[in-house]
Order: sequence, then structure tokens, then C-alpha cells
Amino acid sequence: MRYKYFIRTIFLLLFVVNSLKAQDLVVEDPIKIRGFHLDLRIQVMKMPALKDFALKLSQNGINTLVMEWEGTYPFKNQPLIPNRFAYSREEIKSFISYCNSLNIDVIPLQQSFGHVEYILRHYRYKDLREDQKDYSQVNPLKESLNKELFTDLYKDLISTHTSEYIHIGGDETYLLGHSEESKQKVLKVGKGRLYGDYIKLLCDIVIGLGKKPVLWADIALKYPEVLTLLPKETIFIDWNYGWDINMFGDHKKLMESGFNIWGSPSIRSHPDNYFLSQWEKHFQNIQSFIPTARDLGYKGIVMTSWSTSGLYSPVFETTKDIVDLYAIRRVYPITGFNMLIEAYFESLKSSKPLATADFVSRYSQKKYGFNKTQSSVFWNALKAAPYEINQGKISNPSVNINQLLDSAKTSAKVLKELKPLSNKAEFEHYRLMADIRTQYLTYMLLEMKTNSPSFTQDMIPEVLHSLKALNTKKIDKKFIKLNKSALYKAELEQENELRNSKINLLYKRLSGNKNSN
Repeated sequence: MRYKYFIRTIFLLLFVVNSLKAQDLVVEDPIKIRGFHLDLRIQVMKMPALKDFALKLSQNGINTLVMEWEGTYPFKNQPLIPNRFAYSREEIKSFISYCNSLNIDVIPLQQSFGHVEYILRHYRYKDLREDQKDYSQVNPLKESLNKELFTDLYKDLISTHTSEYIHIGGDETYLLGHSEESKQKVLKVGKGRLYGDYIKLLCDIVIGLGKKPVLWADIALKYPEVLTLLPKETIFIDWNYGWDINMFGDHKKLMESGFNIWGSPSIRSHPDNYFLSQWEKHFQNIQSFIPTARDLGYKGIVMTSWSTSGLYSPVFETTKDIVDLYAIRRVYPITGFNMLIEAYFESLKSSKPLATADFVSRYSQKKYGFNKTQSSVFWNALKAAPYEINQGKISNPSVNINQLLDSAKTSAKVLKELKPLSNKAEFEHYRLMADIRTQYLTYMLLEMKTNSPSFTQDMIPEVLHSLKALNTKKIDKKFIKLNKSALYKAELEQENELRNSKINLLYKRLSGNKNSN
């Protein structure tokens, strides 16, 4: 009996020890803010599509939505800021209420330093400009004017949003120290202090309104002296799209600052554009940065999804009067990136880094009914030759334009031959993106030919014939069909027009057709 009792006691002790070990292995996930960022600077989503997207986020564990409304927000006291696609106040309130019912906190993002062309383009705000031709940034030394404007904007956002946070932007302040007043301050105290004093002003406004300020971390990383100036309530978002953690500055100083920090990868960012989506790069970003954010003890993750770079090309009527602003770099709509969004969801739910190839295989088998071989073929077609072209130069110098075009044609052919058994409409986005890239590279071959010193007048008819054969209308029609539920008709028409603009302009230039429309 004593022997049996002894054995039972040993087994019981082993069970307790193993249970304690198992409990020790369960580490609480530090990431409490599980967010998504929506960029509505262009490609403004219809409200039903916006609500459908919020529902999908909620169903997959997302509890925070950072809304970069820009000109789509209907500011009461600043009627020049809203654009033609602006929502009504009733729509905004309904959307916030709907998100609240889904337990999603909607944080308004109001750019308040750089990336404010859409405000400063109007001469009502000309005295706030850092430069009277580049309207992208406010002059940080116009403190009273800036305080008046942004206090009003923040109050308006607070009247419709229920979040405890206001995101004030603060990234990519390219004109820092540009005006004469700013230059003088830089000479006395440096660029970091110029930036930090103004950001402190904005943070103090937000805190005075009972909210917590959120801002992008890139400039503070570059000028870490900023960190000692800001109130402790400030939250920094460390955005990293696949680069070294010290790219913007000494990351260790941010970690030692004591501020609450969130991390931010991306599913659409530079150099993505109409003609290029770097699928593998974004999967790698999810795979590497989310585990890094966890290891660093970040309190939140916000997935960014940039429809544009935030830089604009102005059309001037006179040297100072802007007629219109055109976004530099436009990206395929978010409707085509469900697989990357799903990868983000899965990565948040798992303590392990995302296994990209395995995820793509499982996703394409589940969503499209592919077998493993088809899934592999699909993935290889998506990630093939993801190189950009700038001024006739390919980002990979070992690849020429003909090789790049052949790769694109092969990928488009593979995607066309694959036969999804389900979610066929979703799969059509991959095919369309591949067709757009093939068309673009076909055009670039012609453009590079016309820019060659050997190009002569005799070669024009052949180039014109090839340009006409591109048949942009077929792709335009498909683009509208696939995206009409998410975007407005006028937006879709503009997207088509701008995507085809180089093709049409080159044709007109070479043809000399004065009557061509």
C-alpha cells in the first residue's frame, strides 16, 4: 500500500510540475491595440463598402481603425477642406456608431505638420505655409495660427469620434527648416528642436481636449532630443516596411524613452503603384516585423495600407495659384489585397512568425479550391520579377525590359490558365493586376525605344501601331466592373484616365493629331 501511495504521489507531483511549466510558457501577448489604417486621400470607399470592411476587421480580431479621412471629412467651420467625395456628418456618425457596436475604436488621423497640401492649397490658409510654392507643410513658427486651425479641426473630430486618441501625423516633414523664420531657429537650436517644439504644441492641444496624441515615429527617431520635450501621454507609431530598425535613427533611444509604442507594417507602400504590387515584400514585412514588435514589447500593431505616397503634383494657374493636385503614385485599390489582409489577421493570432509559402498554399486551397501544385504555381506567378522602372532604369540592373516583359506575360498567362473553383471575383483582381502590368511594360518598351538616341522619324508608324494595339478600353472596363461596389464611378473613371495618361500622351505626341481627344 505504501509503495502504491508513493507512486501515486510521484505522478501527482509530476503532473503539478508539468502544469506549472505549461503555465509559465503561456506569455501574455503585449499587443493590445490590433489595428488597421485606411488611407482615404484617394480611392474613397463608398460607405456601405466601408462598413463591410469594418465588419470583416471585427470578425478577425481587429479592435482599432485609424481613419485618414483627409478631404473626406465634413469639417463644419472649414468648408474649403472637404472634397467632392466627402461624407456627410450623418454618415460619419453612423459609421463611428457602427464600429463601436463591433468593438472597434476609430481613431481619426489629422495630418497637422506635413502632408497638408489639401488644406494649404487654399489661400485662406496661405499664412500657415512653410513655402509659398510647395504647400505640403505648415510653418511651425506660426504658432497662433496653427493652434487656432488645428484646435478647431481636433474639436470637430472629437464631436463625431469617441476614441480616446487623436493621431496628429507628424511624419515626413521634408521642408523642416525651409522658411526664413525656420532657418533662423534651426541656426539657434537645431532642426530637432524646431520639430519638437511644434509637435509639443500639437500634443498639448490634444491633451487639453482630453485626448491622447498619437504620431508617426520617423522624425523623432531622427532627432531623439524631441523625446524629452513631449508629454508622457504621447504614443509613437514605429512604421517599418521591411528595413533595418535603425533606418530613421537610433531605435534604442525610442525604446528607452518610456513612451507607449505601437508598430506598423504595410500591405501597400512604396514602390507599389498601378503597375507593380510587391507581394513577397509585404508578406516578408508581416513575417518579420510583427514578431519583432512583440519581442520589443510594443503595445499595438497598426497595419497601414497606402493608396498613394502622400506627395502631390500641383497644377498651377499662376506661380502661386493651384488649380488642382494630382497624387504622386497611385496603387491598385484595397479590393485586390484580401490575401495580405488575411495574412495580417493570422499573424496577429499566432505567436509564431508567418510561414508565407505555407500560408499562401492554405489560403489558395481554401479560397480558390486549388491543389498544392496549383497553389505553388499561383504564388510563383504573383511574386515574379517585382522590379520598378524609373527614368528608363530598372531597379534590378541585371534584368532588361524585354526580360521583365516576358516575365509579366508568363505570369499573366499562368493566372489566366488557373481555374479557381470558388471566389472567382476575388481571383479576377490578380488577373487584372497582371494584365495592367503587362500593358504597362509593353508601353515602357515603346517609351524606352522612343527615348533612345537611335530613334528616328521613320520608326514612328511602327510605334503608333503598337500603342494603338494596347487596347486600354478592355482593361478599363474590367477595372470598373471589379471595383464599382467599393469606389465611386467618378473615381474609377479618373483612375483609368490617369493610369493610361502616358500611353495616350505619347500617341498624341507622335501622331501629331491635333483633333485627337
